[in-house]
Amino acid sequence: MKRIITLILIIIIGNDAFAQANTTHSSVGFHEVLIGIIISLSIVMLLVVFTLQQVVLILKREAIGETEPLIEEQSFWEKILSLKPLAAEKDIDLGHDYDGIRELNNPIPPWFNVLFYGTIIFGLAYLFIYHVVEMNPLQAAEYKNELIAAEKQKEEYVKKMGNLIDETNVTAIADKTKLALAHDIYMQKCAVCHGEKGEGKVGPNLTDEYWLHGADIQSVFKTIKYGIPAKGMVAWGNSLKAIEMQELASYVLTLQGSNPPGAKEPQGEKVITITNTAVSDITTVIRNQ
Repeated sequence: MKRIITLILIIIIGNDAFAQANTTHSSVGFHEVLIGIIISLSIVMLLVVFTLQQVVLILKREAIGETEPLIEEQSFWEKILSLKPLAAEKDIDLGHDYDGIRELNNPIPPWFNVLFYGTIIFGLAYLFIYHVVEMNPLQAAEYKNELIAAEKQKEEYVKKMGNLIDETNVTAIADKTKLALAHDIYMQKCAVCHGEKGEGKVGPNLTDEYWLHGADIQSVFKTIKYGIPAKGMVAWGNSLKAIEMQELASYVLTLQGSNPPGAKEPQGEKVITITNTAVSDITTVIRNQ
């Protein structure tokens, strides 16, 4: 019996520790309810095991001919489990005998009634909390909330990883939304020197096949990041994030071949093909903006 009580105490203490470890949650959710159910079932299982042990003990005593009750008065556990001493069995014997097995009118144990009515109370409380006053979200709403939280974590991770991009590992971007954002950056930072269509003003023409400092994504990214101080090209590495420079470099590559009016004369070396294969997938939707 002491071992059973010890196990129950360990389960309760373990549940308290787990609950303290999850204090970061804003409200009691499905996991906490599930833990409560598991603890309740564990206690019930322990009580069932104890009951079976008592039944086996009684059967053993009956097999060796001991008919006296184990104790004069019922103990606490015998009352909880509704166990009757052997001497009292004649009072609850229904007189039905099946191959030596007698039918007794044993009452339902109190713990079973407590468990039964407890499930009803739990169901009503669950209905009231989750469906009537809606204090806690249902599983579908909780799932959506977790998706939103995961999406925010993903965005933070992407921002963090975006700062690790440099001229050695940068790749071209073909996403229309990101290129649209890059177009806005181009209009703010680059259009004054390279023209709104990339036709070239003080800076070189970005729409032809001639390039001064390389036509692949790594070279364009490097030029944006470090600039060309000798020619007045500003280094944007201190004012733009790495992911923004990646998007801007990808946008610049989409301008090639757009042939805007008033384009500046070619400068640099002619590059027939751009080495970065990802650029071939970049759409030209933004060219006419």
